[in-house]
Amino acid sequence: MEAFAILLLCSFLFANLTISTAVDTLNATQILKDGDTIVSATGRFELGFFTPSNSTKNKYLGIWYKQIPLKTAVWVANRESPINDSSAVFKLTKQGILIIQIHNGTIIWRSKASRPAGNPSATLFDTGNFVVRDENESDPENFLWQSFDYPCDKLLQGMKLGRDLVTGLDRPLLSWRTPDDPSPGNFTYRFDFGGFPELILREGSVIRFRPGPWNGVRFSGTPELKPNKFFTVSVVINDKEVYDTFVLHNSSVLSMMVLSHDGLWERLTWIDRTQSWQVFVTVQMDPCDSYGLCGAYGSCNASNSVKCSCLKGFVPKFQKVWDTQNWSHGCVRRTTLNCSSDGFFKYSNAKLPDSRQSWFNYSMNLDECKNLCTRNCSCTAYSNLDIRDGGSGCMLWFVDLVDIQQFSVNGQDLYVRMAASELDFSYDFGETESPKSKDKERIRVAFISMLSAAVLILGLTLILYICRKRRHEKPGLATPTSAPESSFSVKNQNEEFELPSFDLATIVLATDNFSIKNKLGQGSFGSVYKGILKDGREIAVKRLLRSSEEGLDGFKNEVVHIAKLQHRNLVKLLGCCIHADEKILIYEFMPNKSLDFFIFDETQSKPLDWPTRYNIINGIARGLLYLHQDSRQRIIHRDLKAGNVLLDYEMNPKISDFGLARSFGEKETEANTKKVVGTYGYMAPEYAIDGLYSIKSDVFSYGVLVLEIVTGKRNRGFCHPDHHLNLLGHAWRLFCEGKSMELMASTMRETCNPSEMLRSIHVGLLCVQQSPEDRPNMASVVMMLGSRGPLPNPKQPGFFTERDVVESTSSSLCTQKLVSSNDFTITMSEAR
Repeated sequence: MEAFAILLLCSFLFANLTISTAVDTLNATQILKDGDTIVSATGRFELGFFTPSNSTKNKYLGIWYKQIPLKTAVWVANRESPINDSSAVFKLTKQGILIIQIHNGTIIWRSKASRPAGNPSATLFDTGNFVVRDENESDPENFLWQSFDYPCDKLLQGMKLGRDLVTGLDRPLLSWRTPDDPSPGNFTYRFDFGGFPELILREGSVIRFRPGPWNGVRFSGTPELKPNKFFTVSVVINDKEVYDTFVLHNSSVLSMMVLSHDGLWERLTWIDRTQSWQVFVTVQMDPCDSYGLCGAYGSCNASNSVKCSCLKGFVPKFQKVWDTQNWSHGCVRRTTLNCSSDGFFKYSNAKLPDSRQSWFNYSMNLDECKNLCTRNCSCTAYSNLDIRDGGSGCMLWFVDLVDIQQFSVNGQDLYVRMAASELDFSYDFGETESPKSKDKERIRVAFISMLSAAVLILGLTLILYICRKRRHEKPGLATPTSAPESSFSVKNQNEEFELPSFDLATIVLATDNFSIKNKLGQGSFGSVYKGILKDGREIAVKRLLRSSEEGLDGFKNEVVHIAKLQHRNLVKLLGCCIHADEKILIYEFMPNKSLDFFIFDETQSKPLDWPTRYNIINGIARGLLYLHQDSRQRIIHRDLKAGNVLLDYEMNPKISDFGLARSFGEKETEANTKKVVGTYGYMAPEYAIDGLYSIKSDVFSYGVLVLEIVTGKRNRGFCHPDHHLNLLGHAWRLFCEGKSMELMASTMRETCNPSEMLRSIHVGLLCVQQSPEDRPNMASVVMMLGSRGPLPNPKQPGFFTERDVVESTSSSLCTQKLVSSNDFTITMSEAR
């Protein structure tokens, strides 16, 4: 009888591991089954498994409004993995990871862990946010995970539509495929970057709508967005984050923004009287909201019968096509600009042009903005950045002006560059700056005309001096000159040689004035652009940040170390450009981007079968061997990582980015530094801790890279449900258990060569051993990869110690973020 009572008690306790509808929190000892739900504290939101409609049997885990009869899902977890039976369970692991598991044990969805948890729990807040946090943690900055960071098609009060610039976390909206199918549809809405950040609505890759840049009060293309008693919209743009959000003035109102399945950006409000959602406003109001309807330098006015017209001083590019009301080709200037005598025409109540390739500055006033645009012949227009308090800030355009719209009220002033002669004509849309300024402009033009001959003679006399003189330029502006291609003298210890030098005009032309569409990526020292020279050669252009002293050091360092290197597995430096405070390096173009673009993304990694990966592993080894042994001087890279291995047309690897490299004399083997530079996850222990670096430091980084190539997982950020080891520790544990093949990425199962795979893992583990003396040199690595003989057993890898799940320092966390922790090169100064 006593045994029966104990059994009954255990059964009762086990039954209480499930969740009832009265609970708002899920902990690691509970599970949520089909039919169970979690309800927020005041009963506004509910979480559980649901079916979108009667027309489908698919089930999803989601959050919906509980207080209304029409089940409206505001967030869905397993959008791409529907459940077709009632066997699924939802639970929280002890590591703080949420998972959905079906009957056969397969995990069909899991959350991303920002760091290990101590005693995690998941709570559904009354905001509709489902949060995983450590026990008693209330600071949102310390949440382990939250559904608000992974929105679907709806934006609730307090949610952020935008990007965290520190972590790289992006929060776009993705429409449902249909009203009954929550899988990702064709439309996305997110911030685009490059110039001034703008929200862009796309259908697939095609831009359909943009509300215009935020001007402090509203988006410049949404004049109907006025301060009102119902809600307040705000946009935050700073160096840490960019996002759009809203706050409801009446918390009892149910209202949300929705990206509909057919691409409309709408505000919906629940009406109790009709028991339905009512469209409060649809942001796309008329045909003029279609992106680029009138083409370049065209303006759209919804109140006109013919929607499109050319801006003042412009005519249709193809008149006959324009007359058929096909305006997509846009307009061209009627009169060529003269630069020195150009003026500006003011358009009032306009939607500002696409600003994603603009330059902006918050501290300048409108006069300073005009002067800056006047001095740069490539500047096509300018405007205030913020319209509050009479206007402030500056935005400049250097490209064709696209997607302009004319409003009757609540538009913005736009100043477009014009030939002086065009300013004499009247025009309905816009106005010259003032009669007085017009008279001044005529006087200025006459004066300039009289002096033009003298200026030309003087200019020809002084052109050589001017081209060589360093001139100050504002950030973001490229002023082309016409200096011929020459050479730049580089001194490398006792050797001096010439490196081809490109003039700035050539680089500006090749990159379309550093257009955002040509931008390949960005690092800590600057941005990289694709360019095409006049002879058709494709190049990669690294433009260093002007404000970065480290960038300048990296520039000099890279020129010194890579200029004379010639190896098929090293990126070739073609030349450089030094003009005023512009520091630019020109490389051969690598069309297949960097290795990390492929190996860490399951979709992108499909082209990388095992033969290709094995070729990359061997190619990187040969490139390092050349640096360490066969180059004119022994070079240590110090920042070898997946992001610094580029791939050519045939997916052959080429080591790049020598900004942190150091050279050794023939008899030197190691050095010490007070400034530790490199990338977490790849740095050898003796270097990260004591500042000691040698060729064995690169060997350690190479070993990490080999294991990442094999597994498709990052070392830093690796998480496993059974332990808290990094990738190196996990690989060594499986090696000791004879289970190394379990490391293989799933995408390579059909192409894998087991002997090559096992040998690569074995060599990788030899390279990441704790002691530098135990690690092989690159000559041995190349030999071991190419042979079939026995290999020594590896010892314990560096940084093997299991991480403390309670510890919160970034160097020891088990981190999984949308943007890799490995991508950031760090610098640490240590006292000695």
